[in-house]
This record gives sequence, structure tokens and C-alpha cells, in this order.
Amino acid sequence: MTEIRAEIPYAQEADAQFSDYVALLKPRVMSLVVFTALVGLLVAPGSLHPIEGLAAIIFIALGAGASGALNMWWDADIDRVMRRTARRPIPAGRVAPQEAMALGLALSGFAVIMLWLATNALAAGLLAFTIFFYAVIYSMWLKRATPQNIVIGGAAGAFPPMIGWAAMTGSISLEACLMFGLIFMWTPPHFWALALFMKSDYHNANVPMLTVTHGRRATRAHILVYTAALMPVALVAGVTSIGGPVYLALALGLNLMFLYGAGTIWRRDEAQAEADGYATEKRVFRFSLSYLFLHFGAFLAEASLSWWPAYADFATRFKLLEVF
Repeated sequence: MTEIRAEIPYAQEADAQFSDYVALLKPRVMSLVVFTALVGLLVAPGSLHPIEGLAAIIFIALGAGASGALNMWWDADIDRVMRRTARRPIPAGRVAPQEAMALGLALSGFAVIMLWLATNALAAGLLAFTIFFYAVIYSMWLKRATPQNIVIGGAAGAFPPMIGWAAMTGSISLEACLMFGLIFMWTPPHFWALALFMKSDYHNANVPMLTVTHGRRATRAHILVYTAALMPVALVAGVTSIGGPVYLALALGLNLMFLYGAGTIWRRDEAQAEADGYATEKRVFRFSLSYLFLHFGAFLAEASLSWWPAYADFATRFKLLEVF
């Protein structure tokens, strides 16, 4: 794909507001990071002082914000071309690119060091690697180099629950890896559903999203395959120590619904999709957001119910892969 970074000048047209610097941190993405990291921390075995736990979540959130600022700095040229991102602070001229870079680097160092001091070196190391992976491996390399960008790059968004787990335990376990896997496998069908009705944005920005390089028909097939592959990951998590009957029941229902939606997308042709304004694709994309939040909410529900002896005794029958 053709690079366009040098083609677009940037000029700061207006004084930046505080809200512009907050927007650089991608608060909506940060909310998902905070939630999954919090779940990873709360469902992990062990104990952490509440102040230390709160500090861990704050520093993980700042690390996520740092990644967002560095991503906006690097991607400002393509953000300006895409309708969905054109009003972000840098392409809109409200924040200079070098300010975003400085903010991202400063927050990165601060978040990693403070997480190390608040918890342990493993959690801090994972946070540092996550920032590097998102800003360098994904944003600077994969995003503009391969249609598998979102597949490999999805790892960056999958690390937060593992970081939360490591902050609590100082280690990595099967459960942490399955939470990572759940987000990792969810990311491609989630973003490809978006790409189906935002194809022109990626095409105009020279981003080799699968819809641009292989077309919508191939993208529909990929969504179905990845959604089918996601289901066993989600269900296996239900038979570990963080799962149980409530989680398994919810996961089974949600995955069948997601698979049905992916199958519906796969069966549609472009004439049908264009005729109804990609309504099905948009509906599946919105559902995919709820899908992830509900799975991690179910992990929390299982952790809360485990304090009820009668439920805990019943739930142990389902935890065939309990490892702690």
C-alpha cells in the first residue's frame, strides 16, 4: 500500500482544550481496557491492598491512554482522510503531532514505572510490551503492511486482563491466557464487521484492511471462520477456576448468537447489504461490543458467587481445568 504520511501537512488552527488531550487517550478504548484489566485482577487468586489495586488499574489505564496518544500521533495522516476519525484532535488541527507524541511517551514511562512500584515487575513488563506492541508493531508496521494487521495487532488489546492477573499474582496462568485468547480471537470478527460498512474509509486512507485487499466476500468468510474459532476459547474458559455454570450458560448463548450473526453476514451478497445500508453488519458489530463486556461480566459474577458456599460447591463440578 502507498504511504501517505508525507502528503498531509498539519497546522494548529485553534488552542487545544483539555478535552482534546483527553480525546488523544482514546477514552472509549480505555474503558474496555480498564474493565478487562479490572476483571483480570479481581478474579485472580491472592490479595492486594485496595489502594494498590486501585493504583494498578489507574496505571494500566494511563498506559492504554499513552498507546492511544502514540497511535494518534503516528496515524494522524490517515485519520484526516477517514470520515470516522477526521475530527480527532490532530487532523482537526487542535493539537500538534509533537504534543501527542510527547504526551504518549511521558505517560508510557510514568505508567510502567508506577505500576512496577505499585505491584511487580511482571505486570509492569507486560504493560511496557503492550504499549510497544500497539504503538510500534501494530501502528507503525502491521497496520499499513498487511491485511492481517488486525489479527496480529489484536494482541495489544488482549493483554489488559493478563496484566491485571499479573498485578495480583506476579505470575501468568492458564486462566490469564484464556482471557487473553478470548479478546484476541474476538478482535478480528469485531473489526471486520466494522470494515464491511466502512470499506471506503480504509480504501481512501490506503490501509490494507481485508475488505480492501481481498474484498467484502472474503471478509465475510473470514468473519465466520474466526467467530467459529472463538467459540471453543470462550467455552474452555468456563471450565477453569474463573468459570462456572453461570458463565458457561451465558457464553454458550452469546457464542451461538454471534455465530448466527456471522453466518447471516456470510450468506449476504453485496446487493442485499447495500440495499439495506449494511444494517445486518452494523447490528453484528454492535452485538460484538456487548459480547465481550458480557463475557467479562460473567467472570466477575462467578467470582462474586464463589463467596456463597452452596454455589461454590455446585460450581466446582464444572471447573474441570481448575488450576489454582
